[in-house]
Amino acid sequence: MTPELTVLAWAALLQGAQFCAYSITAQRQVGTAYAASPRDEPRQLTGLAGRLQRALSNHFEGLVLFTIAVVVVELGDSSSGFTAACAWIYLAARLAYVPAYAFGLTPWRSLIWAAGFFATMLMLIAALL
Repeated sequence: MTPELTVLAWAALLQGAQFCAYSITAQRQVGTAYAASPRDEPRQLTGLAGRLQRALSNHFEGLVLFTIAVVVVELGDSSSGFTAACAWIYLAARLAYVPAYAFGLTPWRSLIWAAGFFATMLMLIAALL
């Protein structure tokens, strides 16, 4: 397995861990009865639960682009030390992003996000060259 695919697998596991953290904090905030209900009347999550929800949503968005980059690198047979390094930078940024968002670390959260985003874009550019 190439490094890019390995990182993609780790990123998916991170997504699962983020989902669990969000679910636990959200259920604590809204209660078990509401969490098990059809949620016809939405409730706004606040504090840590809200931040973890937004970090999870953000990773879904970032993971789509990263997955595209990995597929392009893999199918284009473009894997290199550079694309592997970009993939690991993406994962490191995503790992740092969750606590940065959860604890409201500004402007670091945005800078960390940018590192992951630009690493993904550089993977795509490298695959095209």
